[in-house]
Amino acid sequence: MILIALALVAGAQAGTHNKPMNNKTATSASAADPYLWLEDKDGAKPLAWVAAENARTLPRLQNDPRYKQFYAEALAIASAKDRIAMPMQLHGRIYNFWRDAEHPQGVLRWTSKQGYAAEAPAWTVALDLDALSRAENKKWVWKGLTCLEPDERRCLVALSEGGEDAVTYREFDLDSGAFVANGFNLPTSKQGADWIDADTLLVSRDSGAGTMTGSGYPFVVKRVRRGQPLSQAEEVYRGKPEDQLGTYGMVMEDGAGNRVVMVQRRPTFFGGETLVEHDGKLVKLDVPARTFPSGMVDGQVIFETSDPWGAIPAGAIASAPLSEVVKGRFTPTLVFAPTARQSVDRVTTTRNHVIASVYDNVRGRAVVFTHGAGGWTQRQLSLPDNASIGVASATDHSDDAYLTVTSFLAPTTLWSVSAGGTAAPQQVKALPARFDAAGLVSEQFEAVSSDGTKIPYFVVHARNAPLDGSTPTLMTAYGGFQSSMTPSYAALTGKLWLERGGAYVLANIRGGGEFGPAWHDAGRKTKRQIIYDDFAAVARDLFTRKLTSPAKLGIYGGSNGGLLMGVEFNQHPDMWKAVTIQVPLLDMIRYEQIAAGASWVDEYGSVSVPEERAFLETISPYQNIKRGVNYPEPYIWTTTKDDRVGPQHARKFAARLKEYGLPYLFYEDTAGGHSGDADIEQGARLNALQMTYFAQKLMGAPGAK
Repeated sequence: MILIALALVAGAQAGTHNKPMNNKTATSASAADPYLWLEDKDGAKPLAWVAAENARTLPRLQNDPRYKQFYAEALAIASAKDRIAMPMQLHGRIYNFWRDAEHPQGVLRWTSKQGYAAEAPAWTVALDLDALSRAENKKWVWKGLTCLEPDERRCLVALSEGGEDAVTYREFDLDSGAFVANGFNLPTSKQGADWIDADTLLVSRDSGAGTMTGSGYPFVVKRVRRGQPLSQAEEVYRGKPEDQLGTYGMVMEDGAGNRVVMVQRRPTFFGGETLVEHDGKLVKLDVPARTFPSGMVDGQVIFETSDPWGAIPAGAIASAPLSEVVKGRFTPTLVFAPTARQSVDRVTTTRNHVIASVYDNVRGRAVVFTHGAGGWTQRQLSLPDNASIGVASATDHSDDAYLTVTSFLAPTTLWSVSAGGTAAPQQVKALPARFDAAGLVSEQFEAVSSDGTKIPYFVVHARNAPLDGSTPTLMTAYGGFQSSMTPSYAALTGKLWLERGGAYVLANIRGGGEFGPAWHDAGRKTKRQIIYDDFAAVARDLFTRKLTSPAKLGIYGGSNGGLLMGVEFNQHPDMWKAVTIQVPLLDMIRYEQIAAGASWVDEYGSVSVPEERAFLETISPYQNIKRGVNYPEPYIWTTTKDDRVGPQHARKFAARLKEYGLPYLFYEDTAGGHSGDADIEQGARLNALQMTYFAQKLMGAPGAK
């Protein structure tokens, strides 16, 4: 149920040239905004306000007899021991990060490849985050690991306190299952790190004054040597403080032993520049701003494009020999070009091949590309149709990979693939059914938006649902950052909503990446209103088909999707009975001044540009609430630990509703960061609260027919 901004992940290192508000603009905004004090994220007065709001909202939801059942069902699904343990191929083993009722923070564990094939693998715990949290009196949240090639024994483990994007890196030995004594230890910061060799890292982090962008990301890359104080690290490259997300170093390798050190500077969220190390110097690649390397195979650097690049169209996959790339100027070769109704979702590499998830009218395919003397050849893998396809694990050390197949009504399955062979993929794991799908049907329709464009959407509902507008329905979308929303097995939605007679709608509106960069670009900056028109058009199409009605339709979305909800709440208050606004952006006049907001100017525009400010003023949810309008009662939730979007938006929006005497519910959780998943209990609680709200609004009192 909880949709978080996939495109805003902390690892997305991106940002357009962002001019901050000038003093005059900032002063006038402050004078007109009575709730600036709520922007003091951890201040005593704002937190007291939060506590009072929570004390008002929680009894309303948690005292509903349905809450306990929703919570128990959500927790059971999150902690079930028969989930698929998704694999990481690492250090010649299969690793997995696992959370359940006994390990709410989670454990990193491993088994052999042969052991993983067993129905019940025998796991060895490498790192226990619950034990570490108890020992250090901190709530450590897992954020992944980066391992030293080629043996992958030494790794940098990323840990976040409470779920923030800021992390601590600690050197960990997979063989001993322990942190390395006097090993690399990078204190908490929004940062990135990669291995140059066993004793050297490329690090971007807060190194003091003049090293972080205005949006809070590092723009100075340094070489850190083992045993050397961070203060003595050698500077490798410096971006600019006005860059939106900063500058990061990385090392790219392939299975043939080819290797290159790179630096990526991201002055805009979607564009930037890549430099490669050659003969001891950094050489800038002569490529379009939105074209970036994503891997390397057989000495061929693989690129993904969002702009045309010579003969290579936007949204394509291309390649070039590393021997030419390091010179800076080169001619790319086309690997794959999607059609107008296709998009490349993810590109990954094995030892000798490239695997891409390709979507055709929002239905997934997996394609293997192989480089040879005659160029690139391709073959589509034989996998179930009408589903989403994802790469769960791939490695440069072999051509073995694991793919996931998921759809609305069929539980997720895991498939073993040999990218270099001709054998068909083999299903190796399957998630047990989490809800009763008998009698349910999944359909795809199209709505016509305000400019005549056809907008696809999916509906999951009972096959015999009456077409009289009476079905309680939940609808969601994202609509930003070229992030695609594709079918997936939503166990929580199925158990907590579909089993109780509700329907579910997923809208593939513009701003996302369902049909490539053009689908995204159609709704960027001052063109953004079309995204909101698309969403409303889908709702109207539902009404026309009589699948539901305004009195029975609830909508929800998170982060950028929370902005979508805020706009729809304002622009079409008569179309929804319930609106859940999750970890949202809502004050689009001050968003550049809050948390990491300045990094998203490439998506939203800037108030420092008159035309863009004028547009933002027309859509900003906080500024467009009106007195006396018959709005639905929204449920707004956020987290104190969110250091990406920040809780400030949600607080101010609720405060304005209160000032105007308008109904609302507000809840702020104290942990979890932007994703709201510090542990499985928090995720279950947030889902249960949200579902209780929807049940109250769309299904009536407990026991109501």
